[in-house]
Amino acid sequence: MSEVKRIGSQLKRAFEGQAWHGPSLQELLADVTFEQAAAGSFPNIHSIWELVLHIEAWTRTVTQCLEGQIMPEQLPMEENWPQGGSASETAWRGALAKLENGQRQLRDALRNLTDEKLEQIVPGRPYSFYFMLHGTIQHILYHAGQIALLKKALN
Repeated sequence: MSEVKRIGSQLKRAFEGQAWHGPSLQELLADVTFEQAAAGSFPNIHSIWELVLHIEAWTRTVTQCLEGQIMPEQLPMEENWPQGGSASETAWRGALAKLENGQRQLRDALRNLTDEKLEQIVPGRPYSFYFMLHGTIQHILYHAGQIALLKKALN
């Protein structure tokens, strides 16, 4: 199996499941209501909804980078931590669909990547595509852990 396929497998497991560590991001979010997602019960802590939008923003940025765009050092605050907007079931389901679509697009972009390209430096950054993609998986799982803790605190 190629390294790109291994990375794709890990990305899919982090998002969809059958992960070694426990529940995937999608599994954690499956029973979150829009009220729970929007709850800002803790000062200076992002809501589940904000975390979902943040993960989607960086997933989209990494996908765009794989498609040839320069990886920004940082996203503008309103893009990095977008607000959930009006809290409704429809808006929450839309945010989840956007996250799922972003994950699918990232995995599609991975299919066009070769193992040789993994060692190349990401345009605009001092690290390789390999490092960026593993960082993306770590980023998803880091925020999935936060979501798991927020779910427990909200129940």
